[in-house]
Amino acid sequence: MTSRRTRLLAFVIVAAMGVSGCATVSRFNPFNRGDEGPQETASEGERISIVAADQRLEVAEGLKGVDFSLPPAAAVAEWPLPGGTPEQSAGHVDAAPGLSVAWRRGFGEGSDRGRHVMAPPIAAAGRIYVMDAEANVSAIDARTGAPVWRTSVRPADNRRDREAFGGGVAFSDGKLYVTSGYRLVAQLDAATGAVGWTRRTDQPIHAAPTLAAGRVAAVALDNTLVTFDAATGEPAWTYQALSEPARILAASSPAVSGDTLVASFGSGELVALRAQNGNDIWNEALSRASRTSALSEIRDIPGRPVIYQGDVFAVSHSGVMAAIDLRSGQARWSLPVVGVTSPLPAGDVVFVVSKTGELICAQRETGQIYWMRNLNEGQETRKRGGVFGIGGRTVLAPTWSGPLLANDRLILVSTAGQLVSVNAKTGEVQRRVPLGAPAKLAPIAMGDTVYVVTDTAQLIALR
Repeated sequence: MTSRRTRLLAFVIVAAMGVSGCATVSRFNPFNRGDEGPQETASEGERISIVAADQRLEVAEGLKGVDFSLPPAAAVAEWPLPGGTPEQSAGHVDAAPGLSVAWRRGFGEGSDRGRHVMAPPIAAAGRIYVMDAEANVSAIDARTGAPVWRTSVRPADNRRDREAFGGGVAFSDGKLYVTSGYRLVAQLDAATGAVGWTRRTDQPIHAAPTLAAGRVAAVALDNTLVTFDAATGEPAWTYQALSEPARILAASSPAVSGDTLVASFGSGELVALRAQNGNDIWNEALSRASRTSALSEIRDIPGRPVIYQGDVFAVSHSGVMAAIDLRSGQARWSLPVVGVTSPLPAGDVVFVVSKTGELICAQRETGQIYWMRNLNEGQETRKRGGVFGIGGRTVLAPTWSGPLLANDRLILVSTAGQLVSVNAKTGEVQRRVPLGAPAKLAPIAMGDTVYVVTDTAQLIALR
């Protein structure tokens, strides 16, 4: 291992495929940087795969039919960050026993050719906070679905980016912290939506922020981790990871445990830093060489890293899922999983869904697999034109986001507009619920309710 400093899947793959279009997308090549950037730059180094070339996914013979422990389900009073907690580890929630739709509420502009709903919802103080494809932030009553306020963070004087997307929201101490593809970070009053401060950034930010050590932290498009003082908005430290010419337009939020912040980047780097000053602790590259898939060269880690009981769990688009010791950065085990969402460790196991819809339950300590379930088995796929203007016909299988562990069920949503409930112990599909629109943001929970955001900018509450 080498350490170095440094619509449908409209988690769009860019740069390597020569994507052009809206003003923001035309600047997506991280090599084309007009700014000087942080002074800390990465050395080139050598990429070393941490997954053996012949490693395959298969259920361990010794674990077939073996039971395992899950933590007891508990209702959560809030979901203030994209992953629920600073560690991005939501655990086992007690919510939505009937999975019946309680209400639906539109909250603005949905995904279109040049814009995308990419901000994960959060929940706090009896409200759900969401952001649409035009950077309008809304507060919605969590019980009734009634709108409370709406604030646009799109710059009025913006000439550089006529269109942009991505970003997200985080809640702390009565304030909302917002990042945006319109190159800004802002603080809003969570009760009223009033803007406290706004800071412009050199690069678009497609990821939701995280709060750590009194600072707002987010990863910008050029693989720079930027931080700002939460009270004043003043810029703090930055960390520059390796630049990468190809990446996924889904983006990751850092995870925090104590004074350690773990961030993932489009380069496939997973980096642990001191939250106070940005000093690096360790750096691992989740990469896997593949002769059968050119897309494995896109090494991005678009899902959030998750910290759980002293380990960091992360999965890359390059085909590596790994458990890494938080203190030392040493990989404990790895699996050949291509993923674009976050793993979910809970009790004895860790769950993850692959890009192709394979839902996997693995032993948390060893990585051995208890069961696997193909969520797309028996489901229709959809034909559409070649990918991003490349000729030919392509069959697209739905992509799944999640899971959320609720009452011994794994709940996931798909780009085919389905919500699925899976028995967490056996992998048996229990129920499929039509959502009416594609969804690619993982469900969240607060109280007795599960909330889902769709591509059409609709918030759905299930109980």
